[in-house]
Amino acid sequence: MAWILLIFAGVFEMLGITFLNAYVHSRKWRSLGWMIAFFAVSFLALSIAMNQLPMSTAYAVWTGIGAVGGAVLGMLFYKESTDIKRIICIIVILGSTIGLKLIS
Repeated sequence: MAWILLIFAGVFEMLGITFLNAYVHSRKWRSLGWMIAFFAVSFLALSIAMNQLPMSTAYAVWTGIGAVGGAVLGMLFYKESTDIKRIICIIVILGSTIGLKLIS
């Protein structure tokens, strides 16, 4: 259950950072509201997951999901660079995140 909550928290962090980007570019209050809501849900789920998982593992996985998800969403929706070196680094982050799950 803790791992499911942690993945859920990571997905909501990814959504929060996407709406942070939307707010920075548009300055619309709606984007700011969604960003706050998504980060609040993300932090709540992370804090509950940390009741059963070590802080270091939970935080690393949470930020890994957010970093990979944010980078992929940036490439898909905001025309950010899709350079092969960038993609390789994203794969390394994803592999490290999965590795932490496997050894925990």
